Amino acid sequence: MNMGEAKLDRVTRVMDHLAGKYLTFALGNENYGLGILKVREIIGLMEITSVPHTPPYIKGVINLRGRVIPVLELRLKFDMESQEYNDRTCIIVVEVQEESGQILIGMLVDSVSEVLNVSGEEIDPPPSFGADLNLRDNILGMAKVKGSVTVLLNIDKVVGTEDYSQV
Repeated sequence: MNMGEAKLDRVTRVMDHLAGKYLTFALGNENYGLGILKVREIIGLMEITSVPHTPPYIKGVINLRGRVIPVLELRLKFDMESQEYNDRTCIIVVEVQEESGQILIGMLVDSVSEVLNVSGEEIDPPPSFGADLNLRDNILGMAKVKGSVTVLLNIDKVVGTEDYSQV
């Protein structure tokens, strides 16, 4: 096996490791996916209590059955324009890993689409956007399913826990 074949074999094994079920959701015209095992629940829009002195993408906190959890607007986190909430807007509650354990975080998204079962062959590694953009940590891969591309997010990195120490 030459160096090129060895690298391709290593990439293929990594992509096979990423195969599985992903909850897909939309932000504008883009589709994103996150590992289904990270999702705790999907809830409709509810009252969000704002918290002063937080970044604009942190919308505040919600009381989820007696548990207060931070909520962020993923559009703003991704530097997209905000839009009016509608009946499709929802909060995906995910469990992310931090040093002291796992915490729940709510993510406001435009709409939830479906659960996709993605095979390793359907996943490409994240593209290189140049040295200045450190996106590879946030993106697990690019799923090519049903004629479109879904960005598979590394949700532990995307909603990094350092942002929530202020909430």
